[in-house]
Amino acid sequence: MCSIMGYTTAKALCNSLTLKEFKAGFDRTKSRGPDDTRILDTGHGLLGFHRLAIMGLHPAGMQPFSLDGVGSVVCNGEIYDFEALREELKRKGYSFASDSDCEILLPLYREYGCEMFRMLDAEFALILYDAKTESFVAARDPIGIRPLYYGTTPDGGTVFASEPKNLVGLVGRILPFPPGHYYKDGQFVRYRDMTAVTSVCYDDIDTVCRNIREKLIDGVEKRLVADAKVGFLLSGGLDSSLVCAIAAKKSETPIRTFAIGMREDAIDLKYARQAADYIGSDHTEVIMTKDDVLGALEDVIYLLGTYDITTIRASMGMYLVCRAIHETTDIRVLLTGEISDELFGYKYTDFAPDAKAFQREAEKRVRELHMYDVLRADRCISVNSLEARVPFGDLSFVEYVMSVDPQKKMNVYGKGKYLLRRAFEGRGYLPDEILWREKAAFSDAVGHSMVDDLKEYAETVYTDEEFRKKCEAYPHAKPFTKESLLYREIFEKYYPGQSEMVADFWMPNRD
Repeated sequence: MCSIMGYTTAKALCNSLTLKEFKAGFDRTKSRGPDDTRILDTGHGLLGFHRLAIMGLHPAGMQPFSLDGVGSVVCNGEIYDFEALREELKRKGYSFASDSDCEILLPLYREYGCEMFRMLDAEFALILYDAKTESFVAARDPIGIRPLYYGTTPDGGTVFASEPKNLVGLVGRILPFPPGHYYKDGQFVRYRDMTAVTSVCYDDIDTVCRNIREKLIDGVEKRLVADAKVGFLLSGGLDSSLVCAIAAKKSETPIRTFAIGMREDAIDLKYARQAADYIGSDHTEVIMTKDDVLGALEDVIYLLGTYDITTIRASMGMYLVCRAIHETTDIRVLLTGEISDELFGYKYTDFAPDAKAFQREAEKRVRELHMYDVLRADRCISVNSLEARVPFGDLSFVEYVMSVDPQKKMNVYGKGKYLLRRAFEGRGYLPDEILWREKAAFSDAVGHSMVDDLKEYAETVYTDEEFRKKCEAYPHAKPFTKESLLYREIFEKYYPGQSEMVADFWMPNRD
């Protein structure tokens, strides 16, 4: 996971953002890329890159990449089809100095311009200086797996950065860069909408399940490719267990899996151990305590840049286990099980009255993922100098599942995520007691006692009267419990007046 930042001034205006100010903001995300740092002055703005070496570990893979007559680029991403694209570019006469997947971006831009973004099988965020037009281009992957934010400086210039903490104090309003868009000539252009279904898939259920299985396997396998060591977050729930099981079948040696749980109700640890034993992984358990959770709370809200209750609760365990992985291993890449719920419905859509309502809710969830579950995985992992990879976010997989007749995805089987479970039934990936067990997942806050600890702590911070008065200060996403007020006040401490970075609270019901 790397960090990128770019600043472009408005034409005919002097710079309002100095190199020193730019660097100070940029260095707030040094943990995303601790291996090397470079800032390039293009003559029309700045490009910054903090490197976490994953693909192409040689110094030649350091960014920004530059190409005569084209410009320069910084990219935080993984381009999964880069080898085929590189061979095509070699036939056109291009040569490459490194094994970095991102070195292909400037030749692609010369050949195809912004049409290249439609071509990429990738999770990425990039900022590109176009030397021909003396202007900047920025773009983000269609799911928003890699983070990107932007804001405007007093001189009318624009700053792009991996995280909002880079931009605090440098710009006015901070906003997430919309997934599936590129920015050029002051305009955002959508190049791919993952929620737009042009043709509904009415395949029979066996065909649907076969396609789901094959596409998920492909999504996992392509994410195992790295020049750095790879590990896996394993909750024992369906999604992370499937990712780990697929990887274990592919690997010649035991994969390394990691789980975390509260000492008081370590049910997730039990389920994770069961899955790890079945797939034969080299498994590590991390125990967290009430003191660990409360001691990390403010740091977690700062690193997340959110006040959302569900996201914060679910981040506590992920942050702590990733911290342990960073401190005790040499792993650099982690595969996770995010995005399955939003595609297959589960708790958000179990009670959808009809197929149309199901699909509408799934579209909303996928469009907003970058502000919630995807954000959580990125921040908790990257702040510990690790890279997150999300197989359920594979573009071909998402596109296919979104196109499946929503009537088949509705919970009419008495079991959530029926299609995903059936797709792997009887294939030897997981035993039935894991494959068909109801949710007890990493994102469920890793134990009810942790949620109780957070709620109880919030109760000690405010009286009932203080709670009522303080909530009135926040008309947008108004806090509705003492816990949500606590999170909002910590958020405002670090991101004052920036609540609109998050649409609202990510939950099916406010409870």
